Amino acid sequence: MAAALRIRTTPPRLVDVTAVAPQLAPLARTATRLHPRPGSPTPYDSSVGGPLLWPADAPWPHCEGPHEWDGWNEILSPEDVRQRRRIRAAVANRPGGDPPGTRYTPEELAIEERIKAGRPWPEGPISMLPVAQLYVRDVPLLRPPKQAEADLLQVLWCPFDHPAQPETALFWRSAATVTDILDTPPEPPAIQFPGYLPEPCLLAPEQITEYPNIMELGKELQRQLEDWRRWQTAGAALDSFDNTPYPLDSSDTPYSKDFYNELYTGRMSVAPGWKVGGWTRWGLTDPLPRLCPSCGTEMDPLLTIASGEWNSNYPDWIPDEDRARSLSSTTHPEPHNPTMLDLARGYDLQLHVCPVSPDHPHIDLVQ
Repeated sequence: MAAALRIRTTPPRLVDVTAVAPQLAPLARTATRLHPRPGSPTPYDSSVGGPLLWPADAPWPHCEGPHEWDGWNEILSPEDVRQRRRIRAAVANRPGGDPPGTRYTPEELAIEERIKAGRPWPEGPISMLPVAQLYVRDVPLLRPPKQAEADLLQVLWCPFDHPAQPETALFWRSAATVTDILDTPPEPPAIQFPGYLPEPCLLAPEQITEYPNIMELGKELQRQLEDWRRWQTAGAALDSFDNTPYPLDSSDTPYSKDFYNELYTGRMSVAPGWKVGGWTRWGLTDPLPRLCPSCGTEMDPLLTIASGEWNSNYPDWIPDEDRARSLSSTTHPEPHNPTMLDLARGYDLQLHVCPVSPDHPHIDLVQ
């Protein structure tokens, strides 16, 4: 039996951006923010890092490599990572002195020393790790092309860089056909980075509206979004925006045009965190074509795997239900990163799929 989904509510945007630039209206897309939060998912739940509804008679995916060690990172087993997280969560939430190192028990310090010793570099194929499992009943946007019977998406990855991100694998299933579940899937003997092991989380899917990154807009729309008079006409109380990224300047406009660019990009267009659908995030690079390797069709954003659920510069993306805790808590995992993933030093991994056929290969994009 699936767990009851929890509720997370993104606050409304501080202004209707289509009143600022009406040409944005036809560019609106629905996205589903997944809002992962720590929990104990079952194979019958939509989850991040939880057990999969995997057929007992189906082979578990492995990555053939090559897997190359850079010589710098600790090589830990998944259980090493989990044990270290449990210890550090206990230490973080334990009253005691500063620095936090004084709060460790002798037993915890001994375990930390053992974990620091690391594991041997693994040889041969590597078992892939479950990353996400999404049921269409929870995320209706997940309808694969020409697979009407598929109602379950499973995402796994290899916990080693290829060359600078994990190698991902996608599987679409009909949940009703899985009657005998694999109870104990294999785990890799080691992982390259602790941030590649997701903490088990349940989801609270929420549909929102997104608009394209400003770099994907035409010059005329960009100019409209940089015009302070349009924001005033739309009723934007600019002095109410906290954490403004740019100060007042001495020109005849209340703020520099860069302020309005940042206002739209950071707070009006693409939501942070885990999500399905919507628009592609950009920032690490300028927008690039995302063409299907098989047929050349423009590919669609499927799933964004995020290193964090929000950025402290833009607290208005924090769900109402998390706001008080997120601004004051020191608990682990931290509220802004419940999955404890860290991809490419804090970036996101976005999976894109071909709308023509689910048999065409997907592409990964780090932004």
